Amino acid sequence: MRASTAVTAGALATAAVIASALVQAVGDNPVGTALGTALNVSVPAEYKTLIEDAGNTCPAVSPNLLAALLKQESNFGPKRTSPAGAQGIAQFMPSTWEKNGIDGNGDGKRDVWDPEDAIPSSAKYLCTISGEVKGVPGNKQNNMLAAYNAGSYAVRKAGGVPPFKETQNYVRSITALAGQPPGGKPTTTDQAAIAVKTAQEMIGTPYSWGGGNASGPSTGICCSPKGRSGKEITGFDCSGLTLYAYAKAGISLPRTAAQQYAASEPVKPGKVRPGDLVFYGDSPASIHHVGIYIGGGWMLDAPRPGTQVRYSPMDSMTDLLAVARPVSRHTKEI
Repeated sequence: MRASTAVTAGALATAAVIASALVQAVGDNPVGTALGTALNVSVPAEYKTLIEDAGNTCPAVSPNLLAALLKQESNFGPKRTSPAGAQGIAQFMPSTWEKNGIDGNGDGKRDVWDPEDAIPSSAKYLCTISGEVKGVPGNKQNNMLAAYNAGSYAVRKAGGVPPFKETQNYVRSITALAGQPPGGKPTTTDQAAIAVKTAQEMIGTPYSWGGGNASGPSTGICCSPKGRSGKEITGFDCSGLTLYAYAKAGISLPRTAAQQYAASEPVKPGKVRPGDLVFYGDSPASIHHVGIYIGGGWMLDAPRPGTQVRYSPMDSMTDLLAVARPVSRHTKEI
């Protein structure tokens, strides 16, 4: 649902706590619950059976897809409310809930704040909009997810996923998260140390829009929102740097910052450690920047065109969303 792309009140509170807990006055030069085999997305244990059951509502929906969608929508927060008015774990707008909400637990009430109602309602709604965009060209799952975010009319009008950056990020992030191999554990301190060391070795490397991969710096693509091309520059963009750093630690991350957030586990203030990833944006679907936390309120990042890989204070951007720890799913000997 489009309203879900607005930052939730809970996310704002989390960002504020993280900022106050981690951004410290220092000098200019700084030194989840894993699920069983039925699901490959980490979710709170109390929602596992609900998601596995609701994820089989129709052929267009699977438990993994539903789990990925709920993680993207609210990070499984049953009391989340967005400034636009989206509510609950599945971020239903009131008008959409009124039409599509069901009494999932049979207690005689349709309660958007109750995951036992909201989770099966989310699956039912996915099935409904899958039918509404059935004749639209392109990937049927992508069109369904885009309709959940932007509305079926927008998908039909665009003839596929609409050209909204946040909707496109939304579709890519959920698809990447749902397609992860099962299992996985948060990165170890040793893996995080390798990632930090690798990123430090890249300090001074030019920023390149779309640049960087698991092998290291590379030429990028055209073009940034302000028209800056990376085609002639060998280097990294923000997510290219984090992808490379963690590849050296034996961990395969997706390419974009939003996808990397979806493939990581949020870390509570007070539990953040060097190597965790720092994400910026108004919501999970609109994440636009990522860096690697190194301690003391600082991070390593590739900030923007015209700069180089460097140390940056975490408060150098005002829309700190979350700190999250990558989940190791592909490992190799170092």
